[in-house]
Amino acid sequence: MTSLTSQLPRITGGLLLAFLAALLARGQGETTQLLIVSSVLMFACCWASAIHLLGARPALHFVVIGVACGWVAEQLGSSYGWFFGSYTYTEVLGPRLGDVPAIIPLMWFALCYVAYVISNLMVWQAPHDGAFALPQAAVMSLLAAMIVTAYDLGADPYMVYTLKAWIMAKTDGWWFGETVQGFAGWAFVSFVIVFGFRLTLRGRALTPALPVSKRHAMVPLAIYGGSMLFQAVEGFPVETRTIALFAMGIPLLTAICGFARWQHQKAAA
Repeated sequence: MTSLTSQLPRITGGLLLAFLAALLARGQGETTQLLIVSSVLMFACCWASAIHLLGARPALHFVVIGVACGWVAEQLGSSYGWFFGSYTYTEVLGPRLGDVPAIIPLMWFALCYVAYVISNLMVWQAPHDGAFALPQAAVMSLLAAMIVTAYDLGADPYMVYTLKAWIMAKTDGWWFGETVQGFAGWAFVSFVIVFGFRLTLRGRALTPALPVSKRHAMVPLAIYGGSMLFQAVEGFPVETRTIALFAMGIPLLTAICGFARWQHQKAAA
């Protein structure tokens, strides 16, 4: 009975997320359904991983900051051209909240959480670093923002030219027709989300309430690695396939080395 009780929040959360995915995907085309379901699943996996690695309350803080900041940034971007340049979302990504597809804020949390864990594994050989000094928090948040932007180098052109998920007002930029401003916007918004989350941790050590195993830290690595492989195989324009291997492969490989050392230290302890 105790085991079932401890699993109840996750079971309930899983059912709610499945209902959300089904609701958003209702009446949509096959591509849109796949994008919605995969995005909600990615969001759910990252939230579950965060609960184990960070604790339930810090994980919730991360979700709220990521989703709220992501939606505000995208709403200002699609309405006024802030951060990313002028663009308009199509119907490919499904139902919207304002001008923003509902799954986009979920993805902002997921990608920033993935980058947060990877950056910690790269530098500290642990999935989180707990208490910190403010300059350290800023530098680590900038590193995480760069990791998110490395993902976007290949993902953004694919979403625009292959999936046609949004339409850019300016198509004569320096990055396969896209403007460099968009990537500066990705870095800035990612930095704000991760740094905002880190500020909630000041003076407090993370105390995960649930047992932590290596699979919980492997979730961010698997998501980032899977995204890299997809871009390397299906990326468009084709030049982005090579770019993905190095832009995403270097932080991923470094994080895997950090993960191995973290596991070795846990075993030795």
